[in-house]
Amino acid sequence: MEQALVGGARLAWRVLAGEPTTGVPAWMLHVMEHAHLERLAGRAPGDYRRQPEAVYLAAQRAAGCCLIDQWIPHNPLTMEPDGYHGHQRGATTGGAAVELDGLPIDSPEAVCEHLERFTFPRLTAAVTAFDAAATTAAAVAGEAATQALLGPDILKAGYGLLRFPTLAYGTYGYVPYLSATALYPEVIATHFRLQADLALLHNRAVVAAYQQGGWPRLHRLDHDLADSRGPLIQPRLLHEGWLPQVARALQPALAAGIRLIWHCDGNLSSLVDPLLELGLDGFQGFQYEAGMDYPAIGRRRTRDGRPLLIVAGVSVTTTLAHGTPAQVRDELRWLVEHGPRGSLLLGASSSICPGVSWDNLATLVEGLHWYRRHSA
Repeated sequence: MEQALVGGARLAWRVLAGEPTTGVPAWMLHVMEHAHLERLAGRAPGDYRRQPEAVYLAAQRAAGCCLIDQWIPHNPLTMEPDGYHGHQRGATTGGAAVELDGLPIDSPEAVCEHLERFTFPRLTAAVTAFDAAATTAAAVAGEAATQALLGPDILKAGYGLLRFPTLAYGTYGYVPYLSATALYPEVIATHFRLQADLALLHNRAVVAAYQQGGWPRLHRLDHDLADSRGPLIQPRLLHEGWLPQVARALQPALAAGIRLIWHCDGNLSSLVDPLLELGLDGFQGFQYEAGMDYPAIGRRRTRDGRPLLIVAGVSVTTTLAHGTPAQVRDELRWLVEHGPRGSLLLGASSSICPGVSWDNLATLVEGLHWYRRHSA
């Protein structure tokens, strides 16, 4: 695969491989304001709604993007200039009262009842019915199709392919589920274990897809574990119930040398060490304003002594949203100065929502192009 890459994709590949480079590759910019996407892409107003994939991809190229892991060109269709206009609302996005399999989820006890009556048997049955060959084939086909769409100048990396135990607040709602983690940790720990049983089989099949496809050995893991104060669940359950099952689930990928990085939302400071001890290679998406110490993290090493792989971005909640172009330039410089040499990618810290000024976005894009040609 490497031989077919050109331009920014080849730069990103070399950074992932730990080879010496000049220049910092740019990560994807997920711009959600249609007018900005169209202006970046050099297209007319209304073109994004008419041709979302073409306009979204043209905007990525114009921004100097070298690597995309999460390909979601239709996602901004849920947005208007004043914010979210999607119609599907769930347990954590303002939906109606949660009811699953005829059971109202209105208490931590209801969460546990549903887990034990419905979710646990389904996970056990899924392990029995798991089809490794079909999973491998689907992964190979999906990634190949996306890479072909992106072309040889933007590298497709892994996202959402590997699985691991997650907190089920998205299914049950924050209050019922997080209350259950505090009151009934043994039930939640069982859920983590059963998720890991299935994830282990799934990840073995995905590793086979990596080997067949010759993909870049990078995968971004994405699950929100913290708010601005710290982790969402109690330390004992996190360290004794969750982390060991995550390590078990991800072992096939770690053994195959796939570099795993973690998407950070909130203040994940207390989990930096445990995640590195587990075998992760780095992080993406820092909320500096929540207390994440970017310079300190940039100096850290993996458990085998390599510099971390960091995908750093200008803050979408502070600098891009409320700052000035000069502050955008300053933050980019700060990210490069304090990031790991030779294993850094640059972008925005997360999705760039409507309301960010064009001047700030244009300054970010200008900076990404500059650092793509210069290491500092």
